[in-house]
Amino acid sequence: MNSGTAEHTGGPAEGDTFDAGAGGLLRQPKAVWATAGASVVAFMGIGLVDPILPSIAKGLDASAGQVSLLFTSYFLITAVAMLVTGFVSSRIGGRRTLLLGLALVVVFAGLSGTSGSVGELVGFRAGWGLGNALFVSTALAVIVGAAAGGSAAAILLYESALGLGMACGPLLGALLGDASWRYPFFGTAVLMAIGFLCITAFLKEQPKPARKTGLLDPIKALGHGGLASVAASAFFYNYTFFTVLAFTPFVLNMSPYRSGAVFFAWGLLLAVFSVLVAPRLQARFGSLKVLGGSLVLLAADVLVLGYGSHTTAVVCTILSGAFIGVNNTVYTELALGVSDAPRPVASAGYNFVRWFAAAAAPFFAPRIEGWTDIHIPFVVAAVTAVLGAVVVLVRRKSLTHEAEELETRHATEGSVAVFAN
Repeated sequence: MNSGTAEHTGGPAEGDTFDAGAGGLLRQPKAVWATAGASVVAFMGIGLVDPILPSIAKGLDASAGQVSLLFTSYFLITAVAMLVTGFVSSRIGGRRTLLLGLALVVVFAGLSGTSGSVGELVGFRAGWGLGNALFVSTALAVIVGAAAGGSAAAILLYESALGLGMACGPLLGALLGDASWRYPFFGTAVLMAIGFLCITAFLKEQPKPARKTGLLDPIKALGHGGLASVAASAFFYNYTFFTVLAFTPFVLNMSPYRSGAVFFAWGLLLAVFSVLVAPRLQARFGSLKVLGGSLVLLAADVLVLGYGSHTTAVVCTILSGAFIGVNNTVYTELALGVSDAPRPVASAGYNFVRWFAAAAAPFFAPRIEGWTDIHIPFVVAAVTAVLGAVVVLVRRKSLTHEAEELETRHATEGSVAVFAN
């Protein structure tokens, strides 16, 4: 594991008071809560468009393939931007980087709501992706560096924000999108503006790292076999993840309210399993066994989703949130600790690889359906989940040391203690 996190990300801001005995997830500095709260809204932006994809297609006279580019442009820019986030934050500081990312999201989310064509909307989502990359990658580093209770509590807090955002995004999209597909974008801009004000008020400037991050540092970090293995496995997994997130709404073909309810339940399972269940499974069975088993179960779930009835597809969509929640937590912990690279650099390299799959899945899934039939995109997604498990199996030796450290930490701290302190 990396040592000296404060060297890379900065410790708690000076003057930010909190209970000196706090070691649990719920006892954190105000700066951490402000950053985590803004992170919730940032992650809401990912699933926001899920329940309104059919409405956007109808409103802009676009095909499913064209509308799916909302995800592709967003994540393609996010992936590339991962190479510059560390470069920027190590020069202007974490706080300013967060504020820059939030400002870009506010501007481009608002512009998305004014789009007159699907091309404009895709372009604005790309700008949104740049802002989100600057914010999300830096937010993880800030939370890990400033949180009370060590990196385990910090990662759980970050995953909690992710799960809550993923759950609330579709719900907000459904509630506002029922009146107009434009309103969810305006709503997100307002919420991110509030996040901007919270970061401005509560987060003090974090100490800059002693060494500035170079543009190629995340790529160089991937030269470590363990980090490269985690990134490769996560690449295949993310293809499956975003096939479910971006393609399933067209398959379910439900009203915004119904679709929003489905993905709200999906997001709740994601949050519960990432924060409460994953640590317990890791402590009992080991991180690599949990990750491999969860990927295989996700593959089976997605396969049934593709070939089942409409009711079965709804149930499997919701159930996939459980496996995705477990995977997210284990992947994040492995990526941050498997190499000796600074956490922000390791995170950037890892995210650079995996977000390309998030961009690819929404692009290819509707096209595969057009070339074949509606079932085959889910077959491909099941195969990629299995490939992710195969990478874990084949490369288990390069991951074993870090996995053992994670299991030791979970067994020592105990996930119950995380909440009880």
